[in-house]
Amino acid sequence: MAVVLSQRALNRATLARQMLLQRRRATAAQAIEKLAGLQAQAPNPPYIGLWSRLEGFRREQLTEALKKRRVVRMSTMRATLHLMAASDALAWRPLLEPVHQRGLQGSSHARALEGIDRAAVVQAGRALLREGPLTSSELGQALAARWKDREPASLAALIRNNLPLVHLPPAGSWNSHQGARLQPIAQWLGESAADAAAATQDDLLLRYLAAFGPATLADAGAWSGLTGWKAVAERLRPQLRIFIGEQGQELFDLPRAPRPGPDAPAPPRLVAEWDNLLLSHADRSRVMSEAHRARVFTVNGIVRGTVLLDGFVAGVWKIERAKNTAKVVLEPFTRWSKADRLGVQEEAMRLLAFAADGEGERHEVRVLSPA
Repeated sequence: MAVVLSQRALNRATLARQMLLQRRRATAAQAIEKLAGLQAQAPNPPYIGLWSRLEGFRREQLTEALKKRRVVRMSTMRATLHLMAASDALAWRPLLEPVHQRGLQGSSHARALEGIDRAAVVQAGRALLREGPLTSSELGQALAARWKDREPASLAALIRNNLPLVHLPPAGSWNSHQGARLQPIAQWLGESAADAAAATQDDLLLRYLAAFGPATLADAGAWSGLTGWKAVAERLRPQLRIFIGEQGQELFDLPRAPRPGPDAPAPPRLVAEWDNLLLSHADRSRVMSEAHRARVFTVNGIVRGTVLLDGFVAGVWKIERAKNTAKVVLEPFTRWSKADRLGVQEEAMRLLAFAADGEGERHEVRVLSPA
């Protein structure tokens, strides 16, 4: 019979693979590859995501990896922006085309694109980008010169969802908020893209489990946006380890993947906004109670930075800046013990040192009363 894994056992296995039980020694590119990408709608959260996972991580390490094209920022899983190891971006994006097509059809642009010759627009967009990188706005305006009755933003969205476009640095680097220049990944990576082979969905499941397992097939779908995981799992079943969750769900895993005991120590951690830890399972109870969801996932689409205590979400955090002072504001969901409070405050001060804007900046930590 399959072994039953408790929620705490799932929690510790996931945290171990996400490098949140113990900071690791690795380069930015190595960590991003091991983590199967980092969600990257905003520029700073991936830096904080790596800081929370890597020993001695410095901001310039990720900036350099982006400049040297070891890491790329582009739309991949769930048709959302991620930082990806360059080799993974090349191999995985072809598999994720259906996710992007489905996302476009479900967007506000679908009606604006009705009746248009999409293939012709994509061909024109490809030709424009072949001449040089363009921002999304520039791309849309250039296409609207030919398709005058269409919205430029919708024309640009059609290209973004049909071509694998990299956001060129400095977009995606620390504190960079300028519009990204876009370029097809094959052009950006040059010769290294020539021999790249597309991954299979079987490959993707194995990489997902290495980073987020043990997990259900619904979890794999929530992470990737892809369907059809049942057939994949049946092909791979002989080489996988099968567990059962507390609710009777079938959990798939790699035989030799780390599965620490449920009582393995889990130190306080400040997890970044939009962190993969909260976005890669259909059932988030392995790290967060459903009762706390509304305080983490806001109505305007923000996924707030979270505080982990004993491996589970116990509050949220944010950095506030004013008059050369940077302050981490901590919002506990329940009353923390004195030891937990001190541990989180120490981690918050380390975060402020990492995120400091200048040598003269003053750092503070404020802990609010539980609501």
